[in-house]
Amino acid sequence: MIHGVSGLVRLTGSRYVVPLREGGSLPAVVDTDGDGSYVVKFRGAGQGPKALIAEAIVAMLAEQLRLPVPRPAIVDLEDGFGRGEPDPEIQDILRGSVGANFGLEFVPGALAFDPAVDLKLVTPEFAADVVWLDAYATNVDRTARNTNLLVAGQRVWLIDHGAALFFHHRWSGWQERIQSRFVQIADHVLLHVAGDLQAADARLRPQLTDSVLTQIVAHVPDEWFGDEPEFADLPAQRQGYVTYLSKRLNGERSWLQEAVAAQQRGPKVLERRLTHRVV
Repeated sequence: MIHGVSGLVRLTGSRYVVPLREGGSLPAVVDTDGDGSYVVKFRGAGQGPKALIAEAIVAMLAEQLRLPVPRPAIVDLEDGFGRGEPDPEIQDILRGSVGANFGLEFVPGALAFDPAVDLKLVTPEFAADVVWLDAYATNVDRTARNTNLLVAGQRVWLIDHGAALFFHHRWSGWQERIQSRFVQIADHVLLHVAGDLQAADARLRPQLTDSVLTQIVAHVPDEWFGDEPEFADLPAQRQGYVTYLSKRLNGERSWLQEAVAAQQRGPKVLERRLTHRVV
């Protein structure tokens, strides 16, 4: 059964709590007016607003597929927000982030997913669903080195999708890249514990109708979009995202074939290092 798109709640940041220095984008925990704390990715960070577009779209896709992602939100920051933060690099980011930013609800007590100990929390069906989503959305950032998964209360959460949908960093020729095979899926942290990916496709694909995809893209704030020579105006640019997502989902799906083939090949075997030593 297809359920409606919940979209993005819009909140106002009230207090800069603490930076999270693990990521290159310097996200931070931010208190909001009346709705708790959020981990906020800032528009003024080095990755820029396109990372926020990817964050928002993939979070809403995950919600639509009933995959566990912390509640996504637009977090508005007023001029002067976080003025007491002493780090000049952070101050530069905050000055460039007045207006709409992207946040995921803070998950208390959450720890980074450790593949060495936390795979027991992952069912084959869940792993297959996550691999399917990441192959579809070209998410390069869910590897053993950087899982972008959290564990809290024996539950696994999906976070950090700013590196997904990388096609939009170069719109020129984008339609020829819709069916890209996405070979990077071979490095996915859950690929080799995942169940049947074709079954995941049968479960998930019908939930992402063109109507749903259109609603998801419509929830992305106008101010995150920039001028793109490929498109006459903002509605045309939004339609570009919808077209990409729809055709990638309903076309030949070579990205799914690539994921199945990578799963069948099994985990990569590290080759023996060549050194000067004679054994």
